[in-house]
Amino acid sequence: MNKKIKTDAVDHLFQAILTLKTPDECYAFFEDVCTVNELLSLSQRYEVAKMLREKRTYLDIAEKTGASTATISRVNRSLNYGSDGYDMVFARLMKEEE
Repeated sequence: MNKKIKTDAVDHLFQAILTLKTPDECYAFFEDVCTVNELLSLSQRYEVAKMLREKRTYLDIAEKTGASTATISRVNRSLNYGSDGYDMVFARLMKEEE
């Protein structure tokens, strides 16, 4: 965990997010908390991560998501050297699908 982001304020935000129960609740909360561009950027990074885990090429990912190669590279670095947050979520979602 990155100690730079571990603050009381971030803890409070995460506790608030953990109370959300439905996609509609998520839409309502995140529309209030984020700008449209911030939310679209977060969702784009998530889609990029999914596609990278599917072994898609940077070119294919860029064409499908509109992400720059710099964004794709940053997400790839997170997947390979980050805190394994993406992998944790992907594993849980796969388990739910089974």
